[in-house]
Amino acid sequence: MKRKWEAKLKQIEERASHYERKPLSSVYRPRLSKPEEPPSIWKLFYRQTQAFNFVKRCKEDVHVFALEYRVGDGQRIYLVTTYAQLWFYYKSRKTLLHCYEVIPENAVCKLYFDLEFSKLANPGTDGKHMVALLIEHVCKELQEFYGVNCSAEDVFNLDSSTDEKFSRHLIFQLHDVAFKDNIHVGNFVRKILQPALKLIANEDDGISCFSEAPTKQAISFNKMSIEKNIGESWTLNSKKLERLESAKQSSPDLSFLVVKNNSGEKHLFVDLGVYTKNRNFRLYKSSKLGKHVALEVAEDNKFFPKQSKDISEEKQHFLSSLVSNIRFSDTLRVLTCNVSPNKQKRGEYFNSTNAAVETIEGFQCSPYPEIDHFVLSLVNKNGIKGGIRRWNYFFPEELLVYDICKYRWCGNIGRAHKSNNIMILVDLKNEVWYQKCHDPVCKAENFKSNCFPLPPEVCLLYLFKEEEFTTDETSHNETKNPHKLSSQKLPVCSEADWDNGGDDPYFLEAIEDVELVEAADSSLLNYSNGVDEIPDELIIEVLQE
Repeated sequence: MKRKWEAKLKQIEERASHYERKPLSSVYRPRLSKPEEPPSIWKLFYRQTQAFNFVKRCKEDVHVFALEYRVGDGQRIYLVTTYAQLWFYYKSRKTLLHCYEVIPENAVCKLYFDLEFSKLANPGTDGKHMVALLIEHVCKELQEFYGVNCSAEDVFNLDSSTDEKFSRHLIFQLHDVAFKDNIHVGNFVRKILQPALKLIANEDDGISCFSEAPTKQAISFNKMSIEKNIGESWTLNSKKLERLESAKQSSPDLSFLVVKNNSGEKHLFVDLGVYTKNRNFRLYKSSKLGKHVALEVAEDNKFFPKQSKDISEEKQHFLSSLVSNIRFSDTLRVLTCNVSPNKQKRGEYFNSTNAAVETIEGFQCSPYPEIDHFVLSLVNKNGIKGGIRRWNYFFPEELLVYDICKYRWCGNIGRAHKSNNIMILVDLKNEVWYQKCHDPVCKAENFKSNCFPLPPEVCLLYLFKEEEFTTDETSHNETKNPHKLSSQKLPVCSEADWDNGGDDPYFLEAIEDVELVEAADSSLLNYSNGVDEIPDELIIEVLQE
């Protein structure tokens, strides 16, 4: 018994001596395999910006992922780690159940699609056949635009459909080919889907689109039905029919991409809202928070990664599903798709009015704090606390554009969008405000709400009078009470909503700018003369920049 105790004591003394020579690290750094390999990175951040700032400073090849952790409010935390480290824990599927890849801004990436439609609103629709037709169309366009050969065997097809909704993710696995970033991917997707977008726009405008050459009987019936239901005569002239027929012959038939939502409104099978900066894209085998349907390999998937002794098939599927997982090589070809037509329109639009493109922007109070308060009152109602993410002021047009966050109610659909935000536009010249939308369908429809008058207390004439009154009163009372000026300043945004840095100098500069603009004869916005308003493409482009 004594010998056993002495042996046990000796072992403890040897272990204590070992730890004295090589103490444990105060910070645990997990290693995946061999001790000589560098420590793995596993850091959590509550803000996406902090995560990307860490990535920039980190020497290891790490990436940002988003994790959903709270039901209802859409809160996410951001994980920075390597692909290998994430898969090591992710494959067990015990805690990391709701993960998203964050596609970095300006990062080379794969071509990808998010597809969905309501099965209840589209009975009898064959989603698998639609996916096959879309892949065929995209492959043809890749060949035509870039000379890239691909087929359905190069498309990783993931499925998360339910009884109520058809949902797919498509990730193109092009050999040594990638896009410059997901903004260029979005430009390419919108370009090749223009026929479908025009189809939706034409139907919303009341223009009939025929699957075959329109006959005289069809035209006559269409005219009679319009006269009967609307009470107005409408005649399609031969030139319009010729243009429709010419467009039909030159453009591919993408009518299969047009589906209906639960409200009966038509929209695209392809979600065009997933091509934004730092986009969160759901990972393979992850489900949305509160849901139990994960992204799995679709039964009609034809992509199969090359077999490897060192990498399991599941891990290969995981790596293939990552949109920004690109292997750089000397032969890598980076594709671009610029929006040069829009930029050309933008230049022509402003050059035609002899006005320069001048804007100012910010993230706090605009030069018009009273209007800021008014806009905040519009997006703080019914228990929803919306905010102003960014504002842009267009000098020549006297147009103040507010990019709204946390409030998505849209007048076009009569409800809140699930993911896309809205804009509030304030026309200072005409003293009205109206709403527009970031939603791709609303933009395709060129939606703009009715114009509503601004309250008198935020109109410029009222502000000019108050400014004049304040200046006169100050000149008389300055000697009597030099501190009285501070109590007569116009109200500013509260520090609770915005970090107030004192906007009075900017307010005065804005007033001078408005006075100069009023002295000019030309204006880009003139409702009474029927001049076109600023195009949505320009507003969106400025907000994105």
